[in-house]
Amino acid sequence: MYLMDKVKNTSVNSGNENLDKLRRVFPNFVKENKIDFDALKKFFEVEKVVAGEEKYELNWAGKSNAFKLIRTPSVGTLTPQEKESKDWDKTENLFVEGDNLEVLKLLQKHYREKIKMIYIDPPYNTGKDFIYKDNYTENISDYYEKTGQSKNGIKMTTNPESAGRYHSDWLTMMYPRLFLARNLLKEDGVIFISIDDNEVANLRLIMDEIFGEENFVGDIIWNSTKSVTNTAIISVAHTHNLVYSKNIDYWVEHRQEFRLPENGNGFSNPDNDSRGPWKADPFQVGGWRPNQQYEIKNPKTEEIYKPNSGNSWKNDYKKFKELLSDNRIVFGSTGDAGPQRKRFLSEAIERGRVTTTLWNDIETTTNGTQTLHDLLGGNYFTNPKPVSLIKRFAQLATKKDEIVIDFFAGSGTTAQAVMELNVEDGGNRKWICVQLPEATNEDSEAYKAGYKNIAEIAKERIKRAGKKISKGDTGFKSLALSKSNYRQWNLLTDKDDEQKLKKQMKLFLEKPLVDGYDEKTVVYEILLKEGFDLNSKVTQEKGANIKYWQVVDDNKKLLVTFENKITKDQVESLKLTEEDTFVCLDSALDDTTKINIGRNLNVKVI
Repeated sequence: MYLMDKVKNTSVNSGNENLDKLRRVFPNFVKENKIDFDALKKFFEVEKVVAGEEKYELNWAGKSNAFKLIRTPSVGTLTPQEKESKDWDKTENLFVEGDNLEVLKLLQKHYREKIKMIYIDPPYNTGKDFIYKDNYTENISDYYEKTGQSKNGIKMTTNPESAGRYHSDWLTMMYPRLFLARNLLKEDGVIFISIDDNEVANLRLIMDEIFGEENFVGDIIWNSTKSVTNTAIISVAHTHNLVYSKNIDYWVEHRQEFRLPENGNGFSNPDNDSRGPWKADPFQVGGWRPNQQYEIKNPKTEEIYKPNSGNSWKNDYKKFKELLSDNRIVFGSTGDAGPQRKRFLSEAIERGRVTTTLWNDIETTTNGTQTLHDLLGGNYFTNPKPVSLIKRFAQLATKKDEIVIDFFAGSGTTAQAVMELNVEDGGNRKWICVQLPEATNEDSEAYKAGYKNIAEIAKERIKRAGKKISKGDTGFKSLALSKSNYRQWNLLTDKDDEQKLKKQMKLFLEKPLVDGYDEKTVVYEILLKEGFDLNSKVTQEKGANIKYWQVVDDNKKLLVTFENKITKDQVESLKLTEEDTFVCLDSALDDTTKINIGRNLNVKVI
């Protein structure tokens, strides 16, 4: 019998991928598909890099479980929700409702190294608002019961500060998500994480471990509230925003790209220079350079100026003379001071503006709350981030045609920020928002207004913001994390008889898909796990007496049919190329047909 590849029914296993990378570089460290730690230890001892039993490392109760979560593939899928979407056939934005850990696993196949910017505003672990699943090892069916399938939404528990695993539980929740998120970033990608003082120290440690401490870019302190808490010892007015790059070498070389638009503040044209408004910059720089040590005479006062001790002039003497003759050197507003160099607004706009680590010119969470209230007409979400904050992150880290993802999407601020920025600078950025359908409290204003979970609030907010923006791509495809359409193996106990085992095996062979499956939903599961874009064009076609679904993603094509019997002539009539993938039921092909069509085509079976 000719065996064909089966369509995978799980997500990519990131743990196995890392093992394969190690095997390719150091094959002697991997034996029988496991890391040979004895060989590793011996190697490091020879190289004299073993530090002994005592070493600097981050550890907590539950870290091994975090790695287990990373290695466990998702068996779920993303189901299209066209009725809850906006402009399904035209948009390239995605809103995914579900547990972000499972969703991140499902996105690995296609979106790996394609995301330019990640922004997240995770739970701050204050002991009141941090929620986590009771059982980190639950499977997708357990998760599904805790989402929209249950009466009261998701079964969650609080994380009280008195709990012995207070910090550990938060770290176990965050670590696998950040690990998988890094895989999605492009080499020039950047992640921004908003966090408060409760977990910023621990977040720095796990980010250093996952991204590498050399890739830490900065901690932007945002003045997030103007109000003062009089009952506090010190009233907290800030939020940390940790910034890490995927590869700091790129940003060292291309630092001019990590810039904000020049706002023109401080530029004027007091001497009516034909080149337009300018600003006087210092002509001194730090560091002593022998070719940049010379005297400069003020032409008005004839006073002689030299660089301060340990400093140098910005340019060598020859360049200085060129600048002076080009009217680029000034001596203060009255001509009585030391030398300064003109920087024209036209040049500043082209170069952009370097940001600092202190942001007190951005709106506060009060403004974010008001924006949401104005859109939805009620106070349905607590302290959302202002649009201007995330918009500034996107200005720093993205070009005009990039993908931004937020997998703690909350009220959907990131989506609105990206859409607004696209209008402002003519960009075509796309966004992916992932939000757990966390149930709203039954006594809350949101619940009474008809919003049964946070995901519903976010989707409505995005729709209304898009209507207000009205330009560019303001739609989104809505998808929901759900059970796989593939039949799952039920573990049998010793008490189960042989007949039950045979019956289950027969069922798997003859009916690999669950009863009552929806064809389009299965197609989306296949395209997702075969690495096709979720924005691929999906159509239902018919030709040569065979019905099939066609998925087109740039130059790739996927054809899926659910016909019970397929002939060689029917397959050949589809005019497939070697680059295309054809998927059908295993039982639809006899052995001879499998051999004939499998030689020249990429055929996979369900």
